[in-house]
Amino acid sequence: MRVVIAGGHGKIALRLESLLAAAGDTAVGIIRTAEQAGDLRERSAEPAVLDLETATLDEAVGVLSGADAAVFAAGAGPGSGLARKDTVDRAAAVLFAEAAEAAGVRRFVQVSSMGAGAPVDAEVEARVGEVFAAYLRAKAAAEDDLRSRDLDWTILRPGRLTDDPGTGLVHLADEVPRGDIPRDDVAEVLRLLVADSTTYGRALELTGGNTPVAEALERL
Repeated sequence: MRVVIAGGHGKIALRLESLLAAAGDTAVGIIRTAEQAGDLRERSAEPAVLDLETATLDEAVGVLSGADAAVFAAGAGPGSGLARKDTVDRAAAVLFAEAAEAAGVRRFVQVSSMGAGAPVDAEVEARVGEVFAAYLRAKAAAEDDLRSRDLDWTILRPGRLTDDPGTGLVHLADEVPRGDIPRDDVAEVLRLLVADSTTYGRALELTGGNTPVAEALERL
């Protein structure tokens, strides 16, 4: 498979690129600057320089053309402000999905966030803060846009991400209790999801658990 990944230099994407290469697939990572290309090549991934915050639809279509699957794993990051929650977590996701649709790339997996499936009202904002509330609203808007598209989509909502070593054991379902999940395990779930045809049209929540990843997918 040829898999194009938005946010190709992110912590989840770099792990996913290594896993895809090890499985014999081709990963194409979209990066913002050419200086990041070496890190992708070290993982046997193809770099594609494109800033999804400023790119045109045609430019995004050009990167996606010929792909078998697309993964949106980009994010503005914890240090970003309100504006970039919208331009990256919502607008870039919308552009990437629109480009996949235009390029005929039907399989689309979008990394969202646990909490994006529930309304973010004033009470929630008071609890999590203005910036994180904006992040959840942006993720929810991106999810809503994806649902409207003619794509074979799956939304993945991981819990709190950690850099702990992966365990290969997860809790994956339509709804799971809040919890942590190593980025290693998120990447492995994504690797299997891109080739999966049983989760089209579903939003799945993911945390650490007691079930091996492949078995967790089979149970869905």
